[in-house]
Amino acid sequence: MDTTEAWTVAPEPVGSPVAAALWRAYYTEVSDRWYLLHEGHRTDPAELEREIAADPGEGLAPPAGRLLVARYGGTPAGMAGVRLLDATTAELKRVFVAEGMRGRGGAPLLVTAAEDAARALGATRIVLDTRRDLVEARTLYARLGYRETPPHNAEPYADHWFAKDLLSASGPGAAAGPRAAAPASSRTARRSAP
Repeated sequence: MDTTEAWTVAPEPVGSPVAAALWRAYYTEVSDRWYLLHEGHRTDPAELEREIAADPGEGLAPPAGRLLVARYGGTPAGMAGVRLLDATTAELKRVFVAEGMRGRGGAPLLVTAAEDAARALGATRIVLDTRRDLVEARTLYARLGYRETPPHNAEPYADHWFAKDLLSASGPGAAAGPRAAAPASSRTARRSAP
């Protein structure tokens, strides 16, 4: 018997318990992945706590940023953020879907909602950076129309940089211009789960 679950994406306050739990899950996963690959062990718990506390995500808060949370069947399952780097360029940050929720369409939905949020902030271009070992992320961005570019920042852990023109990008709100995008809170997708 098939059950239908809905993904919803909506803005979330950066300091909310939901945002904090998703930030911890995201940071733990990417940090552990780096340490396991390069040093053969997980992140030192004290370092993990310091780094999570050091970047509470204030740049993703209004007025120049947005943090979006995806819920699957009402349960928080992922997040993505955007922040303006200048008047027309936004940066995509913290794209994450919880491990047990992957493969259900949440990541493309989050990225598209983040693009809509960037347009609503006035951005005409969106950029991001990622690491070499995050192959799934690089594949997702390429599939969604991002192109690899020269570095746009000096992030020490970044190996790949991507950009996308939001004015010519396909998707909700793209043809209407930078400020006419549908609010991220209205974005919903239905997926069938076995």
